[in-house]
Amino acid sequence: MNLPNRNEPDIEITTKPEEADAQALSRALMSFNRQSARDLEPDDAAETVFLFARSKGDIVGGLRALCFWNTAHIELLWVAESQRGRGLGTELLRRAEEYAVSKGFGQALLETTDWQAKPFYEKHGYQVFGEIDDYPLGHTCYFLKKIFSDTGRASGTADTERNRK
Repeated sequence: MNLPNRNEPDIEITTKPEEADAQALSRALMSFNRQSARDLEPDDAAETVFLFARSKGDIVGGLRALCFWNTAHIELLWVAESQRGRGLGTELLRRAEEYAVSKGFGQALLETTDWQAKPFYEKHGYQVFGEIDDYPLGHTCYFLKKIFSDTGRASGTADTERNRK
């Protein structure tokens, strides 16, 4: 019989942590990261940016990106079914990329699944750099990136514009 060792930490599992505990964990990791990469932004430099597309006051599309460490991590991009195929997703993505470049970010990262928008992102210059099978079960999750050029435009944008004409 194994008795608990009172010198070992207790482990708590929760889906609803105290805000102070969640912040303490984030601060501790950022402190550790800064020891290895001293040029990281300060803890409060990360920002979440939202783009909303509205029609008659209703949200018909949007994008959310978490921006930090020279990277815009596009967490979600959604376009209402009634607006699909009309260029709204392309415009949201383009404006998010322009925002990232204006803030000095050098790349964008995102993930998508096999039933979502992998071809859409590839058409806009994103490249797959990893995948996970059976995430969710029976499907594949893809990780894509796009490196922005030194000229301030996202790489692949000019080619995409040419291909559309």
